[in-house]
Amino acid sequence: MVTSKAMPAAGREILFRRRSLYPPHLITVYYIARASPVSIGSLSEGFWDILKIFGDINMKFAFYTLGCKVNQYETQAMEQKLLAMGHTLGSFDEPCDCYVINTCTVTAVADKKNRGIIRRCRRQNPQAIVGVCGCYAQVQPQAVRQLEVDVISGSAGREAFLDMMLLAAKERTHLEQIDQALQRRAFEILPAGGLETRTRAMLKVQDGCNNFCSYCIIPYARGPVRSEPLDAAVAQARALAATGYREIVITGIEIASWGWDLKNGQTLTELAEALCAAVPNVRIRLGSLEPRIITRDFCLRLSRFPNLCPQFHLSLQSGSDTVLVRMRRKYDTARYAQSVALLRESFPGCALTTDLIVGFP
Repeated sequence: MVTSKAMPAAGREILFRRRSLYPPHLITVYYIARASPVSIGSLSEGFWDILKIFGDINMKFAFYTLGCKVNQYETQAMEQKLLAMGHTLGSFDEPCDCYVINTCTVTAVADKKNRGIIRRCRRQNPQAIVGVCGCYAQVQPQAVRQLEVDVISGSAGREAFLDMMLLAAKERTHLEQIDQALQRRAFEILPAGGLETRTRAMLKVQDGCNNFCSYCIIPYARGPVRSEPLDAAVAQARALAATGYREIVITGIEIASWGWDLKNGQTLTELAEALCAAVPNVRIRLGSLEPRIITRDFCLRLSRFPNLCPQFHLSLQSGSDTVLVRMRRKYDTARYAQSVALLRESFPGCALTTDLIVGFP
């Protein structure tokens, strides 16, 4: 057993004053846990009382991420934050103290998958803290409440969400934060990067969408367009390059709209130019694009950079102009074909990928 001599003076005083309240094995477990991170999710309720008295403890977190690259980026940012705080990460299928499900709501199938993962997590880890964040929690918090999770957060405020997870673990209480997504105006800057074992990092430069396509709920889940300032994005890219990453994926909810809210005339073209120039020895890969951003100016200016990856994901959704109108897409098939021709002319041998929705009502 760890003796009181190993404790800080304040800790010894509190322990001696309250020794009669807790059995010795719980006091021992507390100091073992302070020495090395362990899973505490299955310990008795008395342990959580000790946690309240002595303060925070290093805990083991596991994440399950559904959906797009933005969700993956935000999960990685939360993981980095927790590691910096001294906590550890585990697999979603092993015993942990806290589980986080970062959800997606782009389709009904995604919603069903969210619920299945949450139910499984709650069933397999009844003593652990289960938190749900992301787009599904943002637009359907009432459905998440019915699944008996401990912490609910929407698609913003990631650092506040982690604080809520830690507080819920300490106080054993339910916490929730859901804002009005359509009222958001500020871009939430999160640490960029990825796992240390990877050479590719993601850099989120934009959030939200103003398109309001008829089939898409994302503007209601993510709010209006918010852009990371160019200088901040460049600084993050340089930091990633200095860390050793060899490729940076530029991501966002709708990166073609980057700069709309900055009101300084800058567009994705200026951002991509600045990033390619700032880290010439690092590959820059653009995320999903809208046809409108592919102009001759875009192609001429960016084709000068050998470190821009010649792979472009250009959303089509339908090959019917009539359906595109009903979808409220802001292009027709002729404009799409023009964008493809410009890319092929300026980036010979480039890879082109797309999305298609079949069975649109």
